[in-house]
Order: sequence, then C-alpha cells, then structure tokens
Amino acid sequence: MYLQKNSPYIRLIAKAGLFAKGVVYCLIGSFAIMAAFHINGHSSKNSDRTGVIQNLLSQPFGRVALLLISVGLLCYSVWRILQSFLDLSNKGNKAKGIGQRFTYFFSGLTYLSIAFFAAKAFFEQRAESDGDSYSDLSQKLLGAPGGAWLLIIASLILAGIGIYQIWYGIKEKHRKHIDLQSLDSRAAATLLRAGKVGYISRGIVWLIIAFLFVKAASHRNPSEAGDTGEALSFIQHGPFGSYILVMIALGLICYGVTNFLRAFFERIA
Repeated sequence: MYLQKNSPYIRLIAKAGLFAKGVVYCLIGSFAIMAAFHINGHSSKNSDRTGVIQNLLSQPFGRVALLLISVGLLCYSVWRILQSFLDLSNKGNKAKGIGQRFTYFFSGLTYLSIAFFAAKAFFEQRAESDGDSYSDLSQKLLGAPGGAWLLIIASLILAGIGIYQIWYGIKEKHRKHIDLQSLDSRAAATLLRAGKVGYISRGIVWLIIAFLFVKAASHRNPSEAGDTGEALSFIQHGPFGSYILVMIALGLICYGVTNFLRAFFERIA
C-alpha cells in the first residue's frame, strides 16, 4: 500500500512541501525588506502571496519557479491532510490529538488554496488578486446575526494561533521534528536559533492580523481586516516601522530557512 505511515512516497511529498513552503516565506521576507527600504517600488502590502506571485511572473524563468512552487505547496497540503487522516504523527484519538490533527487538516486546506492560486497564475500568466480573503471573511461575519461578536471570536482564534507560535518558538518545540544527532553542533545551533526567531516572528504577524480583526469589529468596517501584507503594512506605518519591519522580515526568512532544514532532516513517519 503506497499510503502506509512509513511510505517513502509520503516522505518525498513532505520534503517537497516543506522546501516549497520555505521558499515562499523567504520570498515574503525578502520582499518585506525591499519594501522597508523602498527598493524597486516594493510595498509591504504586496508582501503576501499575490505579491510573491506577481514578482515571480516578472522575472526570467519566473513561471518555471512558480510552477515548481505550486507543485511543492500542493505536496505540502497533501502531506498535512494525510497527517490528519492517517495520523502520521501518532497524535491519537483523544481530544488533544484530534485537535492537533484538525490543525493539520486546516493547514492543508490553506496551502491547497495557495497552490491553486499559484497554478492559476501560472496558466493565465498573470496574478489577479482574488481579493483580500480576510476582508471578505470579515465582511461575511459582520453581515451575519451577531456579526461583530463573531469577528471578535475569529480574532481570538487568530490571537491564539499567534500566541501558540510564539510559545512554540520560545520553548524550541521545533527541535522534536529534527534528528539533531545527524547534525554537527554548529548546524544544530543554527537550526534552533532560526526556528526560534522564525516562529516568534510568525506569531507576531498572526497577533497583528488578530488586532486588525478587532479593529474591523469595533469600527464595523471589514476593509480594516487584513492578511500578512496588511499586517506588515501596519508594522511599517507604526513607530520605528521600517526598522521593526526589517526585523520581522528577517524572522520570516528564518522561518523559511527552518523549513529548508526540516525538509532535509525532519523525522517523517
């Protein structure tokens, strides 16, 4: 059976997915740094999936890179969904394990949508913004009965994700994924530092997205909600914004590097 837990096909899919995810985060971080220094007209609002795809399409061999990234992200989404249904990480069927497996499934669906968006841009040779999905979600929630409270609940969920990411980085929980014994001490230390900075930076971005949801709820204005690009723009336009944006961007690059290292050294099923 090809989809057994110890299948080499699953390991290959996971490694391809982790590598593609690393590329995406390194690109987002790089574009955010360029936006902070106003290089080539980059904007922090465009340091998201749409901006990454638009920039790739404008580069030599960019379409080839975009195709590879879309395939890689499809692999990542498939791996996450298999983790959920096949319990590849042995989380079990108790409440905590089911909760963790649900997060794998949600992550798989999220990256499946990004893979689809990238593939569509590849075939159409342009990246038309599909709208700010977070603003769209905010608008739908506000239009429902008790919409403002629903938006507050959504912001609490996003804040919980952010706090978990920060805690995950501080506690170096990412070390459990890697066979550190296969690395020399310098490489292992680099992995742990990059992972800590990366997860904390990613958590901060999630917290800002949660804050934008709160603003949208309090002002009953769905356009105030936003995704990663809006969160980075919010940072840039605050006190010492460009400097803080560079630090967060470097953190996102560290998160991308962590995914590269996981692709090579993670213990996968």
